[in-house]
Amino acid sequence: MKRRHFLQRSSTGALVVLSGKADQSWFDSHELVNLTILHTNDMHSRIEPFPMDGSRNEGLGGVAKRSSLIQRIRNQEPNVLLLDAGDIFQGTPYFNFFEGEVEIKAMSMMKYDAATIGNHDFDGGMDNLKSQMSKASFPMINCNYDFSHTVMHDQVLPYKVFHKAGIKIGVTGVGIKLESLVPKNLTRETQYLDPVAHAVKTASLLKNELNCDYVICLSHLGYKYKEEYIDDIKFASRSTNIDLIIGGHTHTFLREPEIVANANNEAVIVNQVGWAGIMLGRLDIQFERSRKNSCVSCKNLFVKNL
Repeated sequence: MKRRHFLQRSSTGALVVLSGKADQSWFDSHELVNLTILHTNDMHSRIEPFPMDGSRNEGLGGVAKRSSLIQRIRNQEPNVLLLDAGDIFQGTPYFNFFEGEVEIKAMSMMKYDAATIGNHDFDGGMDNLKSQMSKASFPMINCNYDFSHTVMHDQVLPYKVFHKAGIKIGVTGVGIKLESLVPKNLTRETQYLDPVAHAVKTASLLKNELNCDYVICLSHLGYKYKEEYIDDIKFASRSTNIDLIIGGHTHTFLREPEIVANANNEAVIVNQVGWAGIMLGRLDIQFERSRKNSCVSCKNLFVKNL
C-alpha cells in the first residue's frame, strides 16, 4: 500500500508527516500540546565516540555528545520522553570491566524515562542485570518475558504510563526469543511468551482501560527478516492499539520511519536508529486538546560534533 494512499484510508483521522512540515493552517486552527520522543537502541556500551581513525563511524556516538544533544532539545521543547529499545550492554571494555554500571549510571544522568531488555543485557547473568538495574533511575519495561521465578521478578514492569501536559502516554516493551541467542545459564528460568499476543493485550489495557492518548512499544525483536521470525514490521501489521514501535536488535539505520497498516488498517509508525549511539531518534507529536487527532514529524539525528 503506497504511503499517501494508506494515510488517506487510515481510520484514525491522524495526520502523519515524515521529514516534512504539515499545512500551517492546520496548526493555527487547533490548540496543540507538543510531545518530543527521543530514543536510542543497541548502544552496546559505546561510552566514548568511535576513534578518529578514518573509519566510517569515526567521531560518531559517545555519551557526552548524546547528552549534550538531548539537553539542547530539552532546552527547546517543554515535553520530552527519552526511551531505549535494549542491548545497553556488551561491545566495549567498559562492559568487560564494569559489567554495565557505567552504562546505567550514564543513562540515569541523562534522565532516560524507560528502557526495554535486549538479549545482550543478559550477558552478565541475571544477578548482574538485577544489580545494575537497582542503580538505575528509570524502569525496565517488558511484557513478554516471565521473570516470576528469577531474581528479576520485581525489577521489570509490563508497562508504565507517563503524563506530559495533560497527555497520557503508555509505554510497554517486548523482547526477542532468547533460546539459541543467550546461554540458558544466563537467563535461568526466564520464560519467553508470545510478543504479539502480550503486547496487544497490554496495549488494549493502556488505550481502552487506562485511557492513554498514545501507546508506544519498545521492541527488541528486530526490524525486518526474510524468514518467518516475528519482526517489527510483522508485529505492527498484527497489532492493535499501538501507535509507535521503537525498535532494536538488527542495528537498522532508518533516516525516517516506516508506516505499517495494523490489523484494523490504522497507522503504526516503526522506527529504529542503528546502533552504538550513532543516531538519536526524534519524533515530534502534536496532540489536539480534544485528543482526537495527532500530527507526527520525524527527524533522526546523527550524534556528532555540534
